[in-house]
Amino acid sequence: MILAAGRGERMRPLTDHTPKPLLAVGGKPLIVWHIGRLRAAGFSRIVINHAHLGQQIEAALGSGAGLGVAIEYSREISALETAGGIATALPLIESDVFPVVNGDIYCEYDFSRLAEPMARLAAGHDQAHLVLVDNPPHHPRGDFVLDAGRLHNPGAQLSAHDSPLTFSGIGVYHRALFAHIPAGEKAPLAPLLRLAIDAGRASGEHFGGRWVDVGTPERLQQLDESLRTHV
Repeated sequence: MILAAGRGERMRPLTDHTPKPLLAVGGKPLIVWHIGRLRAAGFSRIVINHAHLGQQIEAALGSGAGLGVAIEYSREISALETAGGIATALPLIESDVFPVVNGDIYCEYDFSRLAEPMARLAAGHDQAHLVLVDNPPHHPRGDFVLDAGRLHNPGAQLSAHDSPLTFSGIGVYHRALFAHIPAGEKAPLAPLLRLAIDAGRASGEHFGGRWVDVGTPERLQQLDESLRTHV
């Protein structure tokens, strides 16, 4: 699943007329970069949720055939936040375990690396697996602590050198994580993740490659220039 329902307030005025995942960097919309990497990793069926200017996303991507995938859309009247959007889209998702990626990031992560955590979640205990990255300047305090492949909430009594890393917006989830979220209702993801972590039911990994939270027009421009220069 690709999350594409956000309004992108910090990206205005660009997002007044264009949904954030369709903003282009390096000659391609952000969401098309994701689709290409998911396809390369063997994911052929993708669910995309949308709300703000969502018809533009459907018009740009269509059925996905032109990109080598099959796309289905979960249409939200207004954005339901991350957990609400995922819970509402569950009828379109066939598997009990599935990857989710934020449509408004750029990341050179190899999605084939998710095969192992997907198999582990499908086998039983865990409900979530998160890809973490080094803390960017605009988020210096991070989100979660990673220790020997297990996730801990900030403040956990670990060794002194363990400090929180930032959630990349890429994760694998078991549908059971969303069992108590009614379809069509707003719900954030963070509280569900914290509960799963406290229950010892969340794993993680650190990705050290290129990742950008495209949260401002300035970051969008910097990423675009970098990709056009170096890719």
